[in-house]
Amino acid sequence: WTAIDSAEDAKPGRLNVVSVDTEDFKPNPGELTSEAGGDSFKSLEKAVDDLASTKTEVIVTAPINKDAITQAGFKFPGHTEYLAHMANADDVLMFLVADNLRIGIVTGHIALKDVATSLTGAAIKSKLALMNESLLRDFGCASPRIAVLGLNPHAGDNGLMGDEEKNIIAPVIRDACSAGMNVFGPYAADGFFGSGAYKDFDGVLAMYHDQGLAPFKAMSFGKGVNFTAGLPIVRTSPDHGTGFDIAGKGTASPDSMRSAIFLAQDIRKNRIDYRDISSNPLEITPPRREYRDSRR
Repeated sequence: WTAIDSAEDAKPGRLNVVSVDTEDFKPNPGELTSEAGGDSFKSLEKAVDDLASTKTEVIVTAPINKDAITQAGFKFPGHTEYLAHMANADDVLMFLVADNLRIGIVTGHIALKDVATSLTGAAIKSKLALMNESLLRDFGCASPRIAVLGLNPHAGDNGLMGDEEKNIIAPVIRDACSAGMNVFGPYAADGFFGSGAYKDFDGVLAMYHDQGLAPFKAMSFGKGVNFTAGLPIVRTSPDHGTGFDIAGKGTASPDSMRSAIFLAQDIRKNRIDYRDISSNPLEITPPRREYRDSRR
C-alpha cells in the first residue's frame, strides 16, 4: 500500500491510503475509545470533501462503532443519515443488495414499537419511488418488478391481525400501478421468502428493519452490500459491523467489503449508461396495470 496526502496523488494499481490528521493517536484493535471514533469521523469528513471536490467518484464506507463515533461528536444515527444531510437529500432508501436479492426498508433504524405509527402512505410512496428509480438507473432493470411486504402476520389476514395492509399499504400499491409502475403485494413476509417468490422480483420493499434484514442476512451474509439509494453520489458499505470480537485475530472475511467496492463501480457505470440512453427520450405513455391484492 501507499500513503498519500490527497486523492489526487493516487497511484494506479496500488492501495492508496489518504493520511488524516490523527495527532499521533495509536489505536488498540478491538478497543472502543472516543479517540478511535474521532479518527473515523475525520476519515469520513475527508472522504466526503474529496467527493464534493470531484477528486473521487464513489464512496465505500467501512463499518463504524456508533458509540465511539458519537463520543467524538458525531450527531447522526449512522453513515446514511450523515451522507443524506451532507448531500441535501430529501429522502434515501436503505437498499440491501446481493446476487439474487435486493431488499429496501421503509422505516429503517427505529424501535419496533414505533414502526406502526411511523408507517404512513407518504413514507411507503417515497421509498417505492426511490426503489423504482434506483432499479432503473443504478441496476439497469428496464421494467422493474417490485414486491411489497405487509406489516402484520399473514399480511393482516383481511384485517383480523391489523388493518395497515388494507388502509395504508394497498392504496399506495394501487396508486403506483396506476402510475405505470410494476408493483405487487402486499405479501405475507414468511410465505414470500419461504416459497422463494422473491426470485420473481427485481426488488422487495420491507416495512421495517428486521423484516428485511433477517432474510437477507440469512441468505447472503458475508456477501451482501448495503447501498444507499436516493443520493446524488454512489455510496455502498459491507453488510456487517466492526467485529471487535475478532479484531487482530486474522479471521475476518474481506468478501462483503470486496462486493461493496465492486458494486459501487458497477452502479457508477450503470448511472452513466442510464444517463446516455435516457437523454432526449421519446415520450411514451406507460400502460395502466390493474391492481390485484396479493395478500396470502
